[in-house]
Amino acid sequence: MIDFSQDYFALFGLPRGYRFDAARLDAAYRRLQSEVHPDRFAAAPDAQRRIALQSSARVNEAYRALKNPIERAEYLLSLHGVDTHVETDTALSIDFLEAQLERREAVGEAKTHRDAHRLDDLLAQARDDIARLERSLAEQLDAAEWIAARSVVRQLRFLQKMVADIESGLQEIED
Repeated sequence: MIDFSQDYFALFGLPRGYRFDAARLDAAYRRLQSEVHPDRFAAAPDAQRRIALQSSARVNEAYRALKNPIERAEYLLSLHGVDTHVETDTALSIDFLEAQLERREAVGEAKTHRDAHRLDDLLAQARDDIARLERSLAEQLDAAEWIAARSVVRQLRFLQKMVADIESGLQEIED
């Protein structure tokens, strides 16, 4: 079974950092899941089956967290005592918020006019912003700039919601 005291990076044998080899994560995930999957313990005593179920759940949870760039950053920050979910600290820069307000208005207009081409353009712009912020986040995490990284994570979360909204608008137009 697995060692539940290990952090997610150690669980998969990865260095504790934002950047790592994704193929190595995938391979480690498949290996661990084959070792702890509950089906392998179907005939085992109840206690062993429960541990297998818990181990499998832990491996799945860790994999999902490390696979997703935002969740990976949040987890890495949490290992350094930085909470990205503090509800009382929701400040984002005025420039960022104004740009997103303008983008949200453009998305609304494009949805109203059922303009898939405009939504595609807005989606590409948002994804470009996400890619730029992820590069910045990687640099900040590598430099142990935890508080600055927390701000970037919040911006990424905001943009991720924007992307989901744009994709939803595109889906509505296609249906």
